[in-house]
Amino acid sequence: MPTLKQVRRRLTSVKNTQKITRAMKLVAAAKLRRAQDNMLRTQPYATRIRQVIWDLSEHTNRDVHPLLQVREEKKALMLVITSDRGMCGAFNSNINRRAERYVHSLEGGQEELELALLGRKGRDYFRRRKVSVFKEYMEVLSNPTFERIAEIGAEITARFIDGGHDAVYVVYNEFKSAISQQVVVERLLPIVPERACPERAEGAEVDQGADARLEGIEFAYEPSRDAILSSMLPLYVNVRLYFAVLESLAAEMGARMTAMESATKNAGELIGRLTLQYNKARQSAITTEMLEIVGGAEALR
Repeated sequence: MPTLKQVRRRLTSVKNTQKITRAMKLVAAAKLRRAQDNMLRTQPYATRIRQVIWDLSEHTNRDVHPLLQVREEKKALMLVITSDRGMCGAFNSNINRRAERYVHSLEGGQEELELALLGRKGRDYFRRRKVSVFKEYMEVLSNPTFERIAEIGAEITARFIDGGHDAVYVVYNEFKSAISQQVVVERLLPIVPERACPERAEGAEVDQGADARLEGIEFAYEPSRDAILSSMLPLYVNVRLYFAVLESLAAEMGARMTAMESATKNAGELIGRLTLQYNKARQSAITTEMLEIVGGAEALR
């Protein structure tokens, strides 16, 4: 049975741990709000640029644009977005296992699949496994600016155009809510134009009749539609990749907040059990002392 001093020391340690987990929960909650704000600011732009790509591609020859050309996927690239830090539950392990399962099964029917790793946790995980790694992108998530993400997007795009990869996929945690994240695998390249469904962001005013009023209007483009589409496609890839990083960061903060809340609750329950154990041990020590005193007094009679 542990001594009174040992129980007291462990009780102090658990209380200090609870303070740390509570503070980490509050920090994650504040960062989650900022990440959500960044997502809400970026989403309308991402939606509109997707709509522009759709409109332009409907009136141009898609075969002349290399980023729109669908070819047989003999060699593909998968960008795995994890976090730089842990203590966020199963956030990173879910992504890593999903990517590893895809590599081993080659769900897309590829002959070869390489990984590009964005985040330390993905790098550490796949360094211990026999997988082909194209490149590691570190020191990005601490300050994920659009310019830095665009550099990654430009490198991936150039590799695709040169024929180094026939398709590019991205796997990340899609943000659903503060307590819910979903691992998704999306194809980034080649681009398949699709009509954007306008989504109303919280607090944003959307003119639902704006698109309807533009139907049937013939626009004049300067320069040509092909030239505009060629300049828009790389931008679309960068914006889509940037939005995936923002979603991953928001999902990470939500997962960390939930994990730290659970850790704080568990620490509280452990403190309760240790306090009870401490009181029992203290009561037992006091009772033993009293019995010794009484026994000594009886012996002196």
